[in-house]
Amino acid sequence: MDSLLYLAGLVVLFLVWIKVKGVEYVIVHQRWIFVCLFLLPLSIVFDVYYYVRAWIIFKMCSAPKLHDQRVREIQRQVREWRKAGDKKFMCTGRPGWLSVSLRVGKYKKTHKNIMINMMDILEVDTHKRVVRVEPLANMGQVTALLNSIGWTLPVLPELDDLTVGGLVMGTGIESSSHIYGLFQHICVAYELVLADGSLVRCTEVSENSDLFHAVPWSCGTLGFLVAAEIKIVPAKPWVKLHYEPVRGLGNICKRFTEASQNRQNTFVEGIQYSLDSAVIMTGTMTDHAEPDKINRIGLHFKPWFFKHVEGYLKRDYSGVEYIPLRHYYHRHTRSIFWELQDIIPFGNNAVFRWLFGWMVPPKISLLKLTQGETIRQLYEQHHVVQDMLVPMKNLQEAITCFHQEINVYPLWLCPFTLPPGRGMVHPRGPEEELYVDIGAYGEPRVKHFEAKASTRQLEKFVRDVHGFQMLYADVYMDREEFWKMFDGQLYHRLREELGCKDAFPEVYDKICKTARH
Repeated sequence: MDSLLYLAGLVVLFLVWIKVKGVEYVIVHQRWIFVCLFLLPLSIVFDVYYYVRAWIIFKMCSAPKLHDQRVREIQRQVREWRKAGDKKFMCTGRPGWLSVSLRVGKYKKTHKNIMINMMDILEVDTHKRVVRVEPLANMGQVTALLNSIGWTLPVLPELDDLTVGGLVMGTGIESSSHIYGLFQHICVAYELVLADGSLVRCTEVSENSDLFHAVPWSCGTLGFLVAAEIKIVPAKPWVKLHYEPVRGLGNICKRFTEASQNRQNTFVEGIQYSLDSAVIMTGTMTDHAEPDKINRIGLHFKPWFFKHVEGYLKRDYSGVEYIPLRHYYHRHTRSIFWELQDIIPFGNNAVFRWLFGWMVPPKISLLKLTQGETIRQLYEQHHVVQDMLVPMKNLQEAITCFHQEINVYPLWLCPFTLPPGRGMVHPRGPEEELYVDIGAYGEPRVKHFEAKASTRQLEKFVRDVHGFQMLYADVYMDREEFWKMFDGQLYHRLREELGCKDAFPEVYDKICKTARH
């Protein structure tokens, strides 16, 4: 069944490379036609495939037994690479277009590809309160299974297609992160195949502790992740969500900070629609809902969530709604936050939602596969997709900097607590600190925007306040600037000790702009 994934990719690739007159014009200039006619139906095929496969494997097969076989196969590939004395670095064999990041790594074509076919949920242990999963299991799978048995992840990043491996080796965040931290902070154990082909388990304290702290943000440059154990917590069926429109930048930052510091709020999120207007949302899980205030925002005919939220700002009205838990977790999935409005401009139209909304969104991976060189360059030069993590105390000057350099709205504001630690990302001091993720996704509205220069200005600001840039996006820093932003002390020591320097590229060489296209 796994071959279906690659077969679908080949079909789309064939469509893109057809040299029939008019096809390229449609893909570039009328892209919504291609997306609606081809990518939306193909995305449904992908979703059905993943759902059926997950159900069959988890319910009817022995996932742990299959897992052990898969691990041994990865070990065999690594040992054969080492025995052959191959001078190429290793990387996962998963095609670059399948990742959620909008960029595709060039290194996939030059490195030794190790095939890793691991996308299953292995075990749910409600006594220990952990779920054990393979790296390619995604948030849609995890939510569907855990919520059905009354459990959830403390931090469940938004988009369905985000994988556990990507969230561990990169990072992940959600509106509960002001309590629990980043996705890495709810992980209790990792299992990795190292550069010598050995399998190791690492935990925060008792087993290979240094490796445990070094894995997050390492982007697969310390070993191949083959499983992760993640904390789970009891779930309730509803989220009681309070919407509060706020005016004035100072008031926005003050109110958002207060909401983020209040641990009675299970969820905190802000959507900023202009420099001086935003809606701040706070939520709690609950067992019961007031019938007249229920809003099932995940239904295909419902308005896109960010447009629904904007209605509270336009009416200058605070309100309360009860949203099904899984609908809340994936509230931005249908519109890919607000990116889909640039791909299907009429996607939030009521007629389109009722007739075709059940097919939305198209898979990001398919959008990447079919974008072509022209669209890629247009996105690179005229579109911003960045998440910058800055201390909460610097929120006001950060938003001002974003406004001056790129002027992209809406902005996504998501608070998180950052504990002290030994890995690449931790506060400057020895104490836990409150941070905020500022997500900018859209077309800049400043006349002076230039992708490299403008992004470098944002990067400099973030470095200066001891913040961090998410590595899925375009990174224009040079190596020295990168290691000023991130703490590489533990990372570099382990690369030396574990024999990684000849097996895997340094993380900077995987994520820098010159390594991607």
